[in-house]
Amino acid sequence: MSGWQRFRLWYASQPVALRTLVAINVVLYLVWQFPLVLIEPVREFVWNHLALNPGVPGILFEPWQLLTYAFLHLQPGLGGLLHVGFNMLWLWWIGRDLEELQGPHVLTAAYVYGALGGSLLTVLLKGAFPGSPLFGAVVHGASGAVLGVMAAVATLYPFKSIGLILIGVVPIRYIVIGLLALDILFLAAGGTSISAHFGGAATGFAYAKLRLMGRDGSGWARVFFGGGLFGGGSRRGARGGSTSGGSTLERMESWLASRGRKKAAGGDGAGVSARIIRMDGSSRDAGSGSGAQGTGDAGGGSARAGRADGGGRAGSGDSNDIDRILDKISERGYDSLTPEEKRKLYEASGN
Repeated sequence: MSGWQRFRLWYASQPVALRTLVAINVVLYLVWQFPLVLIEPVREFVWNHLALNPGVPGILFEPWQLLTYAFLHLQPGLGGLLHVGFNMLWLWWIGRDLEELQGPHVLTAAYVYGALGGSLLTVLLKGAFPGSPLFGAVVHGASGAVLGVMAAVATLYPFKSIGLILIGVVPIRYIVIGLLALDILFLAAGGTSISAHFGGAATGFAYAKLRLMGRDGSGWARVFFGGGLFGGGSRRGARGGSTSGGSTLERMESWLASRGRKKAAGGDGAGVSARIIRMDGSSRDAGSGSGAQGTGDAGGGSARAGRADGGGRAGSGDSNDIDRILDKISERGYDSLTPEEKRKLYEASGN
């Protein structure tokens, strides 16, 4: 197998929304840095009509700038490489779990809302302080959109942490706060659109809070992944841990199954086993240690999960908690879980 074939296989195995967002940003950066930046008419068009020029009334006649700027990294040299590199690394590290747990449409919506929140706040502040150099520069880059994704994950999963070199394991919410604090600390240095960062983070936080309240603002994004506007269409789980449309329960099925298979493949003898019994009476085993599929089991509307260890059941207290949480998911959906219940389910998955 050639290196190109290996790359294509690896790329196809990644979560669909995550790989698409990263690919768009990276490809546009590479195309811009090498051929396009050398062509003066193209360079002027991109800066004047695709990057965010926050002045009013100009932005009213080119509203697409509110979104297109979030896919452009126009800074030359090492600074531009670090700009796109760190943005995509943060998106990859944080966005993967969001897509695996919530679906590709949720990650897409968080990115788009973060971008729009950052651009709208920049336009508002430019209008309020027209003479300020802080809000008058042309804005480009995915930082606001990525901070929107990070803030959404930190709000939906406040227990979620990430390991950082030389620092250790840090909760994502503290990373978001730290990045915004650095914006304020280096405000005088310029070169950074602090308004886009704060606007993106605030929008991601608000979007996640609405999801926790049961209000899904990502229905429009389903059409990009084979689903209907209101969740119809394809119900198949997508590769890489994400799903194309489908209900929250079905996303949890796919996620638990993938985690269980990973455990079984690891040879540690412990795998998450869950039987999802649908409201129509059909059932299946999600992620058992042996990878077996369940058969139809009439009656129900409940879900059962436990950890198997050498054929026996261990940790009955934890197992009962997971049973109760999965029952709640099957009856009222994943969004009905409390933060503590989401934490227990997340830890039981093997993360």
